[in-house]
Amino acid sequence: MNVEYHNWWSPALNQEMELKVYGHYGKPVLVFPTQGGRFFEYEDFQMVNGINNSIESGKIKLFTIDSVDNQSWANQQIHPADRARWHEAYDSYVIHEVAPFIHQHCNFNDQKIISTGCSMGAYHSSNFFFRHPDIFDTLIALSGPLSLNLFIGDYMDELVYFNTPLVYLPELQDPWFIDRYMQSTIIVCTGQGAWEEPMIADARILDDILTAKNIPHWVDFWGQDVNHDWPWWRKMMPYYLSKLGL
Repeated sequence: MNVEYHNWWSPALNQEMELKVYGHYGKPVLVFPTQGGRFFEYEDFQMVNGINNSIESGKIKLFTIDSVDNQSWANQQIHPADRARWHEAYDSYVIHEVAPFIHQHCNFNDQKIISTGCSMGAYHSSNFFFRHPDIFDTLIALSGPLSLNLFIGDYMDELVYFNTPLVYLPELQDPWFIDRYMQSTIIVCTGQGAWEEPMIADARILDDILTAKNIPHWVDFWGQDVNHDWPWWRKMMPYYLSKLGL
């Protein structure tokens, strides 16, 4: 397997950011790590091996990036408004630095990207997908919260609003967004075992929101033995890629 390491100083975040690339060709897949996770996490937890066939066959090319959760949403030392500003800087990094890097690396500028992640990475993958459907056309979110209550409670301001899918999606009427969602693939999955209760609740709310808007989607609930943990995510990801023909 072709594996590459890249890093650069991010103007948006004013710090060095790192990522890895797996594969030669294929549909680009951007992987967001779990809470506070690093760019090498997906490999360390055997997720790359789990989807090796999709990578080696040239169906997908994987890009795994760092998080800044410990500076943003998970940073209990600063006000929620400051955490939201940190996240907006991360949004700028992903959209204006990582996405162009992916397009250049894949030698095209018009193909959209799959957004995916587990746990907090699923929150990010969902939020980036719904905020930027001009960049992403597929979402595979595994066991993620879709609100920020676990981190900032009931606090709300404009930046928090626009980073909370369960809050902004019900009021969203803009056809520019809706039309792109309609042409995309949306998969949200959660188990029903240990540590999945908040994720189950959020997935059900999202299901209702998208159903009310007639947006095609697949919210999938696995069994009560399916816990919020890597062994199950290693089963989920190849399953959903196979459903997409990848």
